[in-house]
Amino acid sequence: MSAPTAPVDQARPTAAMRVLAVLSAFGPRHRTLSLSEIARRAGLTLPTAHRLIRELVDWGGLERDADGRYSVGLRLLELAALAPRGLQLREAAFPYLDNLHEATRGNVHLGVRDGLEVVYVEALRARKAVSSRVGDRWPMHATGTGLVLLAHADRDLQAKVLSSPLERFTPLTVTDPAELRRHLARIRQTGVAVARGQITVDDMVVAVPVLGVDGQVAAAISVVVETVRARPRALARILLETSRSLSKTLAGRGLPPGESWFSTSGHPRPHPAR
Repeated sequence: MSAPTAPVDQARPTAAMRVLAVLSAFGPRHRTLSLSEIARRAGLTLPTAHRLIRELVDWGGLERDADGRYSVGLRLLELAALAPRGLQLREAAFPYLDNLHEATRGNVHLGVRDGLEVVYVEALRARKAVSSRVGDRWPMHATGTGLVLLAHADRDLQAKVLSSPLERFTPLTVTDPAELRRHLARIRQTGVAVARGQITVDDMVVAVPVLGVDGQVAAAISVVVETVRARPRALARILLETSRSLSKTLAGRGLPPGESWFSTSGHPRPHPAR
């Protein structure tokens, strides 16, 4: 019987790795956490987690509410706003995404690939809000933007995603690798991803790629609406028009080519168990 995995403290990581483990404990479904939850998700002992959390609160990286739970602090938002990879793309895309939001009354997302995941660098929410905020990180197989980016990724990266555990969010989430491969092939053929009930069972998402200056896929945009009122063909048409206009703007501004928006490692950033 193999020995249990040592907690992060016993593995003697650097101080920076411990701080990053604390911050990585937070995510789209874990926006507020208790001290014990942070320690467990970061793989730290309670005393170590408590010390690091206290230092992060003093610095402004974390905030503590009246119930003693912690959330990401405004200091990190200030730093994130300086990231050129997301900021330049957001600034170029926002007018088009705003028009798309007004025309569809859906949740609009702009996503880029980071390793084996998709990260929302812009999100405009409708009245019926799904889980969609700037900075949200999701598995590629379960989101419209992720499916588009995966469909246009190289074969090695597709193989890594499809051979990894594919999380099921609803009974409709596609987690069979063979079915996903067929779905990706249709996306490449049609230029449009259409998926129903992948993360929220009552919703449909339609997504298309955005091209960079080199003509390669730089990002993806999507609209999420309730399935009962969805008109996939109409949504695809307006999304493709938006994509063409945004792609032309990106080329005109000389923003980086497609692959430069992505993590070069081909691996997801380490994060705690969900």
